[in-house]
Amino acid sequence: MKKFASLLMFSLAFANVNAQSEKTASDNFNKWSIEFAAGVNKPQKPFSDGYFTSTPSPWVGDLGVRYMFNNKFGLKADFGYNSLTSKNNSLDFDSKYYRVDLQAVANLGRIMNFETWTNTIGLLGHAGFGYSQLRNDNFRGADEMGNFIAGVTGQIKLSNRLALTGDFSTIFNASQDRAFDGAYLPQNRGYSGLIFNGTVGLNVYLGKNTKHADWTVISENLDLAAYDNKIADLENQIKTIGDRKPAVVEKQVAAPAPAEKDLIKNMINDKYFSVYFDFNKSTPAETSTAALDVVLTYLKNNPSSSVDLLGYADQVGKSEYNQKLSLARANNVKTILEKAGIASSRINVVAEGADTSIAKDSEEARRLARRVTFRVK
Repeated sequence: MKKFASLLMFSLAFANVNAQSEKTASDNFNKWSIEFAAGVNKPQKPFSDGYFTSTPSPWVGDLGVRYMFNNKFGLKADFGYNSLTSKNNSLDFDSKYYRVDLQAVANLGRIMNFETWTNTIGLLGHAGFGYSQLRNDNFRGADEMGNFIAGVTGQIKLSNRLALTGDFSTIFNASQDRAFDGAYLPQNRGYSGLIFNGTVGLNVYLGKNTKHADWTVISENLDLAAYDNKIADLENQIKTIGDRKPAVVEKQVAAPAPAEKDLIKNMINDKYFSVYFDFNKSTPAETSTAALDVVLTYLKNNPSSSVDLLGYADQVGKSEYNQKLSLARANNVKTILEKAGIASSRINVVAEGADTSIAKDSEEARRLARRVTFRVK
């Protein structure tokens, strides 16, 4: 019993001291990418009477550099070029439109959990402001404007380094003094200019890691090194206790008595030790280290034992998604135990889905529902 008490004491103390220093491996992916695209456009307004373009009208070129802060949000700077020319029965004109923009980027594929149904299709949203110019041979210099741009980019993953893209963007020009055909527009203020762009292109991912942030699910990137270090330290501490000899009588430290083993097993099976998770996450919460250490030590001390990992979710969301989330949670705990030396054949994963026994109208109750429990056999 003393050994169990010492184990529990060290586990809890170690977890409390180091809870703030644990981190998930949220940086184990590439963050930079280069974007190339070309396509067609449709300038809507302003135009003088008798001037227009075909629908759609070539050409658009776009070059950008993007940086993702994490797997959901980032920034990109891009340069765009539009050729605006007369078509069909329009009066002749030839204008060039140039822009430079800084845009915020949201990885809608990760935000909306596309990974639950596909690993090859993605979706980005982007919006921002920039500087633009309209040039035409009918006037000197350039019509300088501010612009607002917003759009969505569909992605098809070709490899860990390339993704095919299709983008649709809308550009609003502010303080546009010239129509797209080059005619002067007196007192034309506000966001009066409007262009639609459609392009097809490539994302080229840069960096030494395997995946880019676009395709990374954080739960896939468990920082198992933190758990490995804790396990090693804990084992050394337990070994020190076991090797410690009385000052007067020297004797071999005995293995835990059967009654003590049964007590530990019963406490594990009675859910005294559970691994908890944050909302919509499958990576164990930092405060769950103690429970993992206790179960791990029991399995190492009892090599003939096996364990069921029962994954749960709260009742928020669809039942199908909660089933997948509970499975992912149990699998991630299994990965931690395997990394610590427990054979995969001794671990059985059970996805329990949403825990309907716990009330869903209380945040505290939902927090307790998001867990993995253990059943030692």
